Amino acid sequence: MSKIRPSKGAPYARIMGVGGYRPTRVVPNEVILETIDSSDEWIRSRSGIATRHWASDEETVSAMSVEAAGKAIADAGVRPEQIGGVIVSTVSHFKQTPAVATEIAHKIGAGKPAAFDISAGCAGFGYGLTLAKGMIVEGSAEYVLVIGVERLSDLTDLEDRATAFLFGDGAGAVVVGPSNEPAMGPTVWGSEGDKSDTIKQTVPWDEFHTERPAKFPAITQEGQAVFRWAVFEMAKIAQQALEAAGITAADLDVFIPHQANMRIIDSMVKTLKLPEHVTVARDVETTGNTSAASIPLAMERLLATGQAKSGDTALVIGFGAGLVYAATVVTLP
Repeated sequence: MSKIRPSKGAPYARIMGVGGYRPTRVVPNEVILETIDSSDEWIRSRSGIATRHWASDEETVSAMSVEAAGKAIADAGVRPEQIGGVIVSTVSHFKQTPAVATEIAHKIGAGKPAAFDISAGCAGFGYGLTLAKGMIVEGSAEYVLVIGVERLSDLTDLEDRATAFLFGDGAGAVVVGPSNEPAMGPTVWGSEGDKSDTIKQTVPWDEFHTERPAKFPAITQEGQAVFRWAVFEMAKIAQQALEAAGITAADLDVFIPHQANMRIIDSMVKTLKLPEHVTVARDVETTGNTSAASIPLAMERLLATGQAKSGDTALVIGFGAGLVYAATVVTLP
């Protein structure tokens, strides 16, 4: 018979607070048009994007994360030293090691929490939520800070007509803590590695060891292939997440998909047959695609503007490079 004491944590987990940070500089489409042959009308019709935020030198991945984390911790009503885990999802922190999560944990005064980075692209926030939930229910932490943060302006090829207008910068964070009732449904997540080349970094870092590329690495994608995959396959994953949580689309109050493209969002709403009463996040119009940060940033804006309220039932789904995805139903803080 095993002598190992079983893990014992909270019966359930929930999102307790949310915070976000958007860089000061707002970049309209007119700036993008300085380097690509396009038009404001074309960009808006293809993506729904009118503006995006680009970070200054001082608005680093760490600095933006600290700002978002401070707001989330205050919103949750906990003290920084109570944070037992810090999970950061990002693809634009350029140090392979140490994890930026350790630096952020120190700067927010979290003490000595478990701290690590994950790389799951635009699905990274969902991955982080799932890991945080597991830590709380397992008992290895009481409160976990989950951050999605990107400086995608550093990885944007401003001469690439297909992607130059897409990306923005920012950080979103939530505090996940214990709950006496279910407030986070099962996660439906996975990957389709056979499609990994549809969204990728143009130049691997190891090429800098031998021959310096003509351009700094950037993110590129096969737009039509990504669009078809997101619209048709991710609607199926979203439906599976609803079923896993034991609810239907009619039970939803809010839909917060990854803010990749307005046409993708609208197509998913139609495919899922969401009722008119469901509030749909369309933060992409003024924020652009911020990858791992897009869902928490959109969540914060909906709550701050009153378009959503505490206690609402929300379906969140992220999808992106890998190709990876994660969807779950949550109760909003």
